Amino acid sequence: MLQIILTLAIFLILVIPMGKYMYHIATKQKTFADKMFNPIDNFLYKICGIKREDMGWKKYAMSLVLANAVMVFIGYLILRLQNLLFLNPNGADGMEASLSFNTIISFMTNTNLQHYAGESGLSYGSQLCVIIFMMFTSAASGYAACMAFCRGVSGRKMGNFYEDVIRVTTRILIPFSFVIGLLLVSQGVPQTLQANETIQTIEGKMQDLALGPVAALEAIKHLGTNGGGFFGANSATPFENPTVISNIIETISMMILPGSCVVAFGHMIHDNRKENAARKAVAPKQFGKPMLMGRQAAVIFGAMSILFVVGLVICYSAEMAGNPVTHSLGLAQAGNMEGKETRFGIAQSALFTTVTTSFTTGTVNNMHDSLTPLGGLVPMLHMMLNCVFGGKGVGLMNMVMYVILAVFICGLMVGRTPEYLNKKIEGREMKLVALVILIHPLLILGFSALGVATQAGTSGITNPGYHGLSQVLYEFASSAANNGSGFEGLADNSVFWNITTGLAMFFGRYFSIVAQLAIAGSLLANKKVNESIGSLKTDNVTFMIILVFIVYIFAALTFFPALALGPVAEHLSLWQ
Repeated sequence: MLQIILTLAIFLILVIPMGKYMYHIATKQKTFADKMFNPIDNFLYKICGIKREDMGWKKYAMSLVLANAVMVFIGYLILRLQNLLFLNPNGADGMEASLSFNTIISFMTNTNLQHYAGESGLSYGSQLCVIIFMMFTSAASGYAACMAFCRGVSGRKMGNFYEDVIRVTTRILIPFSFVIGLLLVSQGVPQTLQANETIQTIEGKMQDLALGPVAALEAIKHLGTNGGGFFGANSATPFENPTVISNIIETISMMILPGSCVVAFGHMIHDNRKENAARKAVAPKQFGKPMLMGRQAAVIFGAMSILFVVGLVICYSAEMAGNPVTHSLGLAQAGNMEGKETRFGIAQSALFTTVTTSFTTGTVNNMHDSLTPLGGLVPMLHMMLNCVFGGKGVGLMNMVMYVILAVFICGLMVGRTPEYLNKKIEGREMKLVALVILIHPLLILGFSALGVATQAGTSGITNPGYHGLSQVLYEFASSAANNGSGFEGLADNSVFWNITTGLAMFFGRYFSIVAQLAIAGSLLANKKVNESIGSLKTDNVTFMIILVFIVYIFAALTFFPALALGPVAEHLSLWQ
């Protein structure tokens, strides 16, 4: 428990300065690192022909989609032809067509769902030029979209996509990944381009020891909320996550940037209001006071934190309760240790599980398929919500959708004007919000129904009954939320699972981002309205509680029937 408190405390300490730094980058304000990074950025603008002019939401969204499409095409070719290319000391074969499709969509959408074993399925060239490269570019694309969304909602111009991607990459992702990589190397994570080594074990047998540029991948994998793993066992293997210290480093790396996006959003709102008030010479006194994140962002951060803590408590309690079947057999157990590493224990495993699915990273330090039914329910539900901080800024954008929905519903119920940040919420915005909120459960439940209704889908289910349905629900929830973890008992490396999860990842990523950018553009174009006695307050504790209930009510209405047939039914069958 002390380890959990320590990890969360470090996160809360770091997220404020990191959020302010991200705000300065997003709004092109001066930072301590400008002298170092400005020449690099200007050089990249010049050789790429980037004009750095502001884009409307349509051009911004189109630039994001087209740039990602080009990288998908090139990455697909590399995976298919990796046996003929460089840095292949272990002689990895070219990847099969459907698996290549799934892999390239997975990493370009920041999902990193892996239907292959990294140590045997990929060459070092593919790991570096496709996997690690796309971990940077997909994360940068997501954070760029988030910052454009925040600027639009707060009343600023949306900016330039290519400029945002470069600034996020050079000023955040690369330098912080370098530092995290060095910290992981200090804990024993390998970083080499040497081929696998064959060693003799203490039993006198020969064993192949997989190596590679592991620390480089681990750093951006967690910082960019990418997930995936250099090895099939992911962060459960000592080569990816050898110590408790490395586990804490990886956990905080997952949390820091999504949390910082909320802080940056708060600073944008605060400073925009300050500027507007200054123009009218009626600036309130509080604008001159130092702030942590602003009241609007504090409401969102608080709602996310409540959802996170509730999930963490349930997951930890369920794993500590253990399995009643083993109790009935007279086997002593200190909770459910099946599928967990003894060096982490239940506390760090439960925290890592909750973090990786709340911040939609997808990395794992334990076998999620071996979690208790309620312990497995938590990561599944958080991916279904897709707004508990989330990854690469997506969680913030999704939570703002719920904020707008809450403003609209509550405003109509109490006779208040539905407005947010001095902008009226009109029919166009509500239609787009409804589209964003509905596309996610449609992908999860629609594809899950297809998975259990067809022979191609059911052939991959290795556990009959309730847990088999949980495996299917988890797979598509992970795909649609761009998470990437899985109940790995599912035999998912088949044409059916490769294609369907690939489509779920694609639509879950780009439909939502484009619609959210459209909402930001629409709110930016709307005229400002002055706050009045009829305006609904969105910066107090009451609205934060309302927001939490809105999220849970939506989850209950959409996902509870399916969850009742999966993890809930499995739990009741064990504890009856």
